[in-house]
Amino acid sequence: MTIETSYETLHVAVDGPVAVVTVNRPEKLNAINERVLDDAAAAFTALALTGAVRAAVLTGAGDKAFVAGADIAAMATMTSEAAARFARKGHALGELIAGLPFPVIAAVNGFALGGGTELALMCDLIYASEKARFGQPEVGLGVIPGFGGTQRLARRVGVGKARELVLIGATLDAAEAEKIGLADRVFAHDALMTEARAAADKIAKHAPVAVAHAKRVLHAGENVPMGVAKELEIQAFALCFATEDQKSGMKTFVENPRAPRVFVGR
Repeated sequence: MTIETSYETLHVAVDGPVAVVTVNRPEKLNAINERVLDDAAAAFTALALTGAVRAAVLTGAGDKAFVAGADIAAMATMTSEAAARFARKGHALGELIAGLPFPVIAAVNGFALGGGTELALMCDLIYASEKARFGQPEVGLGVIPGFGGTQRLARRVGVGKARELVLIGATLDAAEAEKIGLADRVFAHDALMTEARAAADKIAKHAPVAVAHAKRVLHAGENVPMGVAKELEIQAFALCFATEDQKSGMKTFVENPRAPRVFVGR
């Protein structure tokens, strides 16, 4: 049974252990304003609190845009103080998604410019339609990326390519995004959600505590020296051995490697 929840700017559908979160402002090409950030934070927090969600897909309503960018009309009259608040909300959402106990897959189904690219970068995996377009064109509007585009982008594609995208304001098609590592996979437009959901289903079948530890260490290891990162991995690896899932999973494998493994999340 699918459980659906509507927010002012989002729609959430939970089917078993997988949630699909859709930015729902198609008349604005799903552009990000403060309400979108607030609704996304509330939605992902609620999903985490259920304890039942093991993977999520984030996408945009309609057939043209994932998130076309930030809402320029809303930004045009912002003061510096309001802009700082807006940017901090964007960064807070990124930290929230990074800290979720389950992975989030961005299903980029169209334009993902500016804040749209930054929203995708907040996710653990980025799957793209062949129609997707990415970019950080903010300098052409007199500003810079404010939701992590100068930082997460560089960590994902390298500083050199990030400089080119941010300073020139270039846009990329899906094939080029995959080539530089901005998109993990590219699919035919009509197959995108099917493929993203299939990946989420695969994740949801694995031991959720192990998946949560893996996600945490992957994120934490990006910003610390290698020696510290390796110790984080050792500690998380050891913690897995205190779970029921490790014991039942390995016991099942030893008895019959082909047998399905059922994980309870403990």
